[in-house]
Amino acid sequence: MSLKKRSFSLSRHRTSVALEAEFWAVIDAEAEKAGKSLAAFVADIDRKRGMRPLASALRLHALAYASTSPPFDKPTLRQAHPSTSSG
Repeated sequence: MSLKKRSFSLSRHRTSVALEAEFWAVIDAEAEKAGKSLAAFVADIDRKRGMRPLASALRLHALAYASTSPPFDKPTLRQAHPSTSSG
C-alpha cells in the first residue's frame, strides 16, 4: 500500500501528513459528516493529540471512528481505491 500525502496549516505552521488511502477515506468521511473542512477536522485532532505524532493520532482516530460507526456509514475500500475491482 502506498501512502498519500496531504498538507495543512496547523497552529500557523505548514505540515504534511502521509497516510494510507483507507485512513484518509475514513477521515474525509468523518470530516464531511461533522460539516468541517478536512483542515479544520485535522486541526481538532491535532489539538487533542498530546505528544503522539500527528499521523499516529489520525490513524487511531480513524480506527476508533470506523469501529464504532454503523457499517453503512463506513467508507469502503472502493472509495479509497476507485480503480479496485471486485472480480
